[in-house]
Order: sequence, then C-alpha cells, then structure tokens
Amino acid sequence: MSDVYVHTTALMGTVVTFQVVGNGEDAEAHARRVDAVDRAVEWFRSVEECCSRFDETSELRRLTATVGQPVPASEMLFAAVNFALALAHDTDGAFDPTVGQRMEARGFDRNHRTGARITSGVADSDASYRDVRLDAEAKTITLVRPLVLDLGAVAKGLAIDLAARELDPFENFSIDAGGDLYLGGHNPAGAPWSVGIRHPRDPRQLIDTVLASNEAVCTSGDYERRSDRDAGEHHIMDPRTGASATSLSSVTVIAPSAMVADALATAAFVLGPTEGVALLQRQGVRGLLLTPALERFETHAA
Repeated sequence: MSDVYVHTTALMGTVVTFQVVGNGEDAEAHARRVDAVDRAVEWFRSVEECCSRFDETSELRRLTATVGQPVPASEMLFAAVNFALALAHDTDGAFDPTVGQRMEARGFDRNHRTGARITSGVADSDASYRDVRLDAEAKTITLVRPLVLDLGAVAKGLAIDLAARELDPFENFSIDAGGDLYLGGHNPAGAPWSVGIRHPRDPRQLIDTVLASNEAVCTSGDYERRSDRDAGEHHIMDPRTGASATSLSSVTVIAPSAMVADALATAAFVLGPTEGVALLQRQGVRGLLLTPALERFETHAA
C-alpha cells in the first residue's frame, strides 16, 4: 500500500488535489486518511453553498435579496464578509467585496456547474464596502443599498483552511485548489514542500520556486480568467476604476492561511508593485510581484 494517499476531485469550479503523506501503515490508518479527506471535501461544498454569488440558493445570494434590514448570518458567512470588509478598509477600497454586480456586467456571470448566466437583478450602482454593516454581537449583516457581494477572493481560501483543519492530525499533507495551496509539514521526501510559480506569459515555464511548510501559497494572475464579453479584460478588477488592474501580471503570497494569502494576493495585484509590497510588508507575509515586463518586486518578511 502506498504511503501517500492522493484524492483529486472537481470543487468550486476548479480541480482540487489532496495528498496525505504517511500514517497509512495498515488498513485502519488508511481508512482514517480517507475519512479525513472526505470531510475536507465537504468543507469545500459547504463554503460554496454558503458563499457563492453564482448559486441562487446560496446564503450569500439570499442576503442580496434583503436591503436595509439586518440579516442573521451563519458563522461561516459572517467570518468571510468580516474578513473581506476589514481588508477593504485596510486598502481604502482597492480590495472591495461589493463588486459583484460590476463583475456580472463585465461577463463574469456564469455558474461553473451549469454554464448558465446568472443575473442578480441589481441595477448598476457605485456601491462600496462602506455600504455593508456588520453587528458582531448579533451576527447580522445589513446591506445599506442594493449590491452584490463577491467573495471570490476569500471563499476558496476559506475552504482550503477549513479542509486543512481536517488533515492537520496527519501533519504532512497538501491541498492544491487550482494552484492555491496549503502545505502541511513536509513532502514525501521529508523536506519542505517546493512550489513552482508559473511564468505569467509562458504556461510551460516556471519563473521561480518557493519552499513552504505549514503555510499557504496563493497566486493571482492576469492570465487566469478572461471575460466572455471582452478578451482584454481579466477577472482582477480595480474597484476604484471598474477596469482590470494592469500594473502587475502576477502576485504570489505565502501566508499562514489560504484565506489571507488569496485575498492579499488580489489586493496587492490591484494596488500595484509599490503599494502592494507595502501592504504585504505591513501584514508580515512573503510575496513576489511581477509586472507585465517581468520586473520583480519582493517583500522581505521573515
């Protein structure tokens, strides 16, 4: 029996691969690994059911339907929105989760499972993170005006982190969700995990590698998703302008959690090289930022 258990499946619009190293010496130990990975998979499904703007039955979409009144939120949704709003405040709106309607209008409006276009019914507006109110004690969320929350830069990272909790007892494991990773302990050779960073202009090449252990590695790139309506538009929008951010081609962040790494990569991409590095330095995480001309900017966080 192999001492590396690998399970790959489609979740949240991407391919997710789980690896658990060791602890498979007998059938009982192997079964424990399988059960833990099954629970990890369910966290991805739970987060999508809660946080997807593409599913009319999700908790997030139900929140969109109520304006001007406090809506009780699950612990999961409240945590995701709270984190997104905190980062929005910290970046003065360079990161803003209220861009859902504008993302729809730019062609990012397809349900990945069905291919159907989604329509929130919210008219074009200049809503911002300042139009969302949270009550931490009551665990309610209030939308001050009609808007659509987009938790795309938060939800997958949250799912990875929750899945990682299920695998923590095994110490050595990896979760790869379409290139966003959490790496526990060591690889099968007993060394820190080595992660290749894709060349933003040549998918056949790596532009760098990083070593990681008990931390997440997430990359935001302008090559990842293009608009159905304008091939020149990619999915990382500058909320302050309503257009794709263009000063960087990719940002890789190494952080203690995937939700933090994923969201900070998006925020730094929008801010650009100088302000992006400053944000990552302030947050105490490692980062590599590449411009379209492949000029490198790096943090010096420990």
